[in-house]
Amino acid sequence: MSEIITDKLTGRATANDVTVTVGATATQSLEQGLSKAWLSADSTVSFYDSFNFSSGTDHGTGDYSYSLTNAYATRTGYSQAGAVYTSAGGATITRNSSRDAAGTVAMEVTNAAGTAADASKNVMTHGDLA
Repeated sequence: MSEIITDKLTGRATANDVTVTVGATATQSLEQGLSKAWLSADSTVSFYDSFNFSSGTDHGTGDYSYSLTNAYATRTGYSQAGAVYTSAGGATITRNSSRDAAGTVAMEVTNAAGTAADASKNVMTHGDLA
């Protein structure tokens, strides 16, 4: 088994262009496939742990936004996925596009009845950083 140990990968043609080949034909840009920010936070805005997030704001029941340390290129240039960390089934987390920005990830949490609810959450985002 071969092993590569490194602190830095740089593309040959372009610094940020590193391609990963899987099987005979499938390829993926390494940079495009990485999550650029993620968080695990409690029912307020306190982080359990995070990457590329600096702080959060609690706007009211189930309404949160978090500031990025390194912003996305545009407000619409990223995707967001999340899970509500609760023992009650049916809770959801959605992107709050009326509150998000290139440097802010915003979300709303609802319970199984569709009512805004405070809950712990895990969120990851993918996209192009500025």
